[in-house]
Amino acid sequence: MEQILLYYKYVDIMYPKQVLKWQKKICAELNLKGRILLATEGINGTVCGSIKNTEKYIDIMNKSELFKDIDFKTSPGSPDAFPRMQVTVKNEIVNLGLDTKEVTPQDGGKHLTPDEVHQLLENKPEDLVVLDTRNDYEWKVGTFRNAVKPPIKNFREFPEYIEKNLDTFKDKKVLMFCTGGVRCERATTVLTQKNVAKDVYQIEGGIHRYVEKYPDGHFRGKNYVFDNRVAVRVNDDVLGSCYLCATPCDEYINCFNVECNKHVIACDPCVQKYENTCSAQCQELINTQQVNKRPARPKINLSEEACKAKTDSCSV
Repeated sequence: MEQILLYYKYVDIMYPKQVLKWQKKICAELNLKGRILLATEGINGTVCGSIKNTEKYIDIMNKSELFKDIDFKTSPGSPDAFPRMQVTVKNEIVNLGLDTKEVTPQDGGKHLTPDEVHQLLENKPEDLVVLDTRNDYEWKVGTFRNAVKPPIKNFREFPEYIEKNLDTFKDKKVLMFCTGGVRCERATTVLTQKNVAKDVYQIEGGIHRYVEKYPDGHFRGKNYVFDNRVAVRVNDDVLGSCYLCATPCDEYINCFNVECNKHVIACDPCVQKYENTCSAQCQELINTQQVNKRPARPKINLSEEACKAKTDSCSV
């Protein structure tokens, strides 16, 4: 059986290119696939491999002075979850677009455990705002009840959203969340530095850790992930709707028109009718060979037993 590891650590890395070489070597030796981002501010990774080899990877990382004590989150995996292993050096381990020396996790919100979050939401105070820090295509298929959902397409738009909506958070307690916690480490700093909110919190371990403990709690729908599973079901609620016919649905496709490649929610009848495209126009372009057709992405469907073995969730 395969296993997916989701992890991050904000830590000063003096020579990220040297760490890159080391990570490539150990991932190749352990036959791991996935994505690892490195920057001077830390590491952010999602890797997949056999349970034996992913456990070896955890052991190697825990023996490293830089990366010991990482909170490794696990999910059932598949050999098709990632096509290859990618290790890259970036300016940031999440693409916020702000100076990593000025917007740091040290100035971020207070970490609340899943138990603390659940109790807070069970007895929600009137001045509490629950804020989703993820992109719109993520929260369309799953989010916390009554969360504020920013209409952003990428994380770099988040600081501008905060700037334009400061009144929403003025004198409020704000609970922020993302998939695994890495985005909230700096997203909460964006808000705390504005000095408008009464208190700023983030979920320790993000959605992943919360739904492990409370799969039928205040998070509803699917948890969007960044591998070939696309989105992993947490409970039976369906929050999304088909882009083509508006039927309740939470399955994503990428349009088969290579030049379009639009990422949309589509129900099975529309997928069949439009032949895996997002519109009659794109379907026609493919059928008349005016554009190239994108290869189908392998669809990961974990068995019910595997999903029960480890509570669903993942990603950055």
